[in-house]
Amino acid sequence: MYVCLIFAFVFAPIIFSLIFSFNSQRFPTIPLGSFSVQWYQKILGDPDVWQAAINSLIVSTCTAIIATFLGFCTAYSDFRYNFRLKAPYLALILLPPTIPLIIMALAMLAWFSKIGISGQVYSIIIAHSVLTAPFAMAVIRLRLSQMNPDLEAAAWNLGGSEWQAMRHVIIPFCKPAIASGLFLTAAVSFDEFAVSWFVSGLNKTLPVIILEIVQGNIDPQVNAIGTFVFLISMTLVVLAQLLFASRQLRSIRT
Repeated sequence: MYVCLIFAFVFAPIIFSLIFSFNSQRFPTIPLGSFSVQWYQKILGDPDVWQAAINSLIVSTCTAIIATFLGFCTAYSDFRYNFRLKAPYLALILLPPTIPLIIMALAMLAWFSKIGISGQVYSIIIAHSVLTAPFAMAVIRLRLSQMNPDLEAAAWNLGGSEWQAMRHVIIPFCKPAIASGLFLTAAVSFDEFAVSWFVSGLNKTLPVIILEIVQGNIDPQVNAIGTFVFLISMTLVVLAQLLFASRQLRSIRT
């Protein structure tokens, strides 16, 4: 009962945003006007929204690949090696999500401005990769913790090199977690606003353009764009959870 109430409280604004995105009236009031898709037609005909959507897709795709690669490397180094200062090393890797986003965004803006790469699409990709890599690392490390460490040593004893063991043992075992990390980091990147707003310059993403639309006026386009962003983000998160959970259930049954 309480869980249902919590979910209702969390998702009620999103549901109302979805409903109002099909409302013919400009202002979100009840009773509603007639059913209309005019706000979706308006955003589909807006070149700025299209460019922001393309930027968001490019950024989230590139971020997912880079962040998942970095997450896999750090997760494997934690699983495979013991070395001095390992605890500070892991703490440093997991630090970005614990920093307030405004502070992270300001730090990224100052650093990018100093080295002359601020305001570019790849600036957003770099910033998002730093922010999301710990999520991929956590998912992949959890998967590696379920692996028998002797499997890799057995591959070496059978004549395989370290790279062959990586290719035929480690990566196949981690495939569900790698796929889950890709979807999860893409979702976080696609929905991220604060860092994007500071470092994007003129290369706006969808969350950034939503803020620009709502500044100073009430525009129902926001409900339509927000619905699109929410559906994309939730789809990626659900796919990440399904991929990871299905593999875990299969492992338990076998």
